[in-house]
Amino acid sequence: MTETPHRPLSPHLQVWRWHVTMAASILHRVSGVGLAAGMLLVVVWLACLKAGPEAYAGFAAVSGSWFGLIIWIGVSWAAFYHLASGIRHLIWDTGVGFSLGAANALSWASIGFSIGGTAVFWFLLMRAGVLS
Repeated sequence: MTETPHRPLSPHLQVWRWHVTMAASILHRVSGVGLAAGMLLVVVWLACLKAGPEAYAGFAAVSGSWFGLIIWIGVSWAAFYHLASGIRHLIWDTGVGFSLGAANALSWASIGFSIGGTAVFWFLLMRAGVLS
C-alpha cells in the first residue's frame, strides 16, 4: 500500500485577499447568468404577446409591479455590466491593461459604467413615460 504524498491545496477565498479584479470576474459570471435569465423573460414576453391580450396584460401587470421592475432593472444592469466587462476583456486581448493599476482601473470602470448606464437608461425610460 502506497501512501499518497501531501500536496499543497489550491488557494481559496480564505487565502486570497479580495480585490476589485476578483469581484469584476465574479460579476462577469453573475451578469452572464442574469442575461440568460433575461432571455427567458423575453421569450415569456413574446409568448404572452402571441397568446393574446389577456396573457399579455397579465405579463405587463407583473412586469410593471415593483418586483417586476427590480427584475428588469437587474437584467438591464447585467447587460450593461457584461458589455463593459466584455470590452475590458477585448482590451486585454490586445495585450495591454495587465498591470495592477490598469487592471484595477478597468474593473472599476466596468462597474461604474454598469451602474451609470443602468441609471441613465431607466431615467430615460421614466422620462419618456414608458413607466406610468
